[in-house]
Amino acid sequence: MSKCKNCNVEILDETSVCPLCHSVLEQTEELENMYPDARQKTQKLMFASRLYLFCAIVLEFVLVMIDFSQESRIHWSVLVGLGLLYIYTVIRYAVIGKSGYRAKTIVLVLLAILLAVVVDFVTGYRGWSVEYVVSGGILLIDTAIMGLMILNRRNWQSYMMWQIAMILFSLVPAVLYWIEIEKNKTMAFLPLTVSVFLFLGTLIIGGRRAWQELYRRFHIS
Repeated sequence: MSKCKNCNVEILDETSVCPLCHSVLEQTEELENMYPDARQKTQKLMFASRLYLFCAIVLEFVLVMIDFSQESRIHWSVLVGLGLLYIYTVIRYAVIGKSGYRAKTIVLVLLAILLAVVVDFVTGYRGWSVEYVVSGGILLIDTAIMGLMILNRRNWQSYMMWQIAMILFSLVPAVLYWIEIEKNKTMAFLPLTVSVFLFLGTLIIGGRRAWQELYRRFHIS
């Protein structure tokens, strides 16, 4: 607690000058901070993430040296490096990042799908990532969007842009099937079908409110 001699008032806030006359305050007694120091917590998390990154780089360097000295058929050090990278992304984006939970969930799932595809290629490419992980991941995100819309019924229209994004992502398995990389026709077109019907259902059931959200998002008057 501080006191201003000129104004003869006591100041409860942690400040060194009087808010009235701007003169230097006299400290009368110690006052505990009334608010948690969020900045200090963030700084600790940032330091922990940087420390993890440094340790991960050192560890990956050692593993790469061991891996390539053995001349193994599968470079397992790459797989370990991908896992370390994903953990670092979770720390920086999901824990420290300021994005909403919706963006964090969808981005992390998409990143996991990408990592699965890379793992498939590193281990000799058997096609399981393209046929099942890509399509299954998109279906998982569609299911999560539907669940979030039910839980957040008052703001369900805010998920429409994510639905449009998932329609675009679900075109990937269909294109892969068209260029004969994807062999499973059902898994190739099921995500696109689910994504399109989820969007159409929201648009039809949502009615005027859904259309207004689209007009607002795309700046249509």
